[in-house]
Amino acid sequence: MGTFIGVIIVLFVLGSMMALKPNGIDQRLDKLRMTARRLQLNPKLVSCPDWIKGKDNEYGRGMLGQYCLVLDDVQLPHTRYQVIDGQWRPDSSFVDTTKDDVKLTIPSVIRANNSTNNTIIKKTNFSLDKAPLDLPVSIEPFVKGLLTKANSIVIYWEDIAYVRPSSNPAYQQKLIEADLLVLKKQLEQWASEMQKRL
Repeated sequence: MGTFIGVIIVLFVLGSMMALKPNGIDQRLDKLRMTARRLQLNPKLVSCPDWIKGKDNEYGRGMLGQYCLVLDDVQLPHTRYQVIDGQWRPDSSFVDTTKDDVKLTIPSVIRANNSTNNTIIKKTNFSLDKAPLDLPVSIEPFVKGLLTKANSIVIYWEDIAYVRPSSNPAYQQKLIEADLLVLKKQLEQWASEMQKRL
């Protein structure tokens, strides 16, 4: 009887330990984010911004990976882009396209002396408009948006879809670093293009 109770206790402890072990997708996602951190891409899991189509193709729904590259000695314009047909397009809620003036209205940024609760600043030259993504085929389908401000460029994408077998059957752990290096290089190139046109 004592042996039977001992076996049950051992099985219970082993079952509890196995339940604590992360599943395969979580382990892959952890490897992806740790590699991104090492490459200074500063990954974070954030709620989907309200200007990006997230879960079920609805604006601001779900969670996305936010990978931010901080660039020293660079000043970037405040811009937001969405992916449309494999190209960067300025966020339509960020730009008033009905007027062809030199002002840009940024919604939801409050300024005390502006009764409409919008901030009016000099219109930005959207130099990445209609630029192709040119990212690895394993990353490109999951990219949702791009934000630039001050000295940082931020890409929003479904990084969990990158490591999920159902959405990326060609996933290989050995390609993570190579894919992220291409992503980093492309972010630097986009930032350089914007810097030239300031």
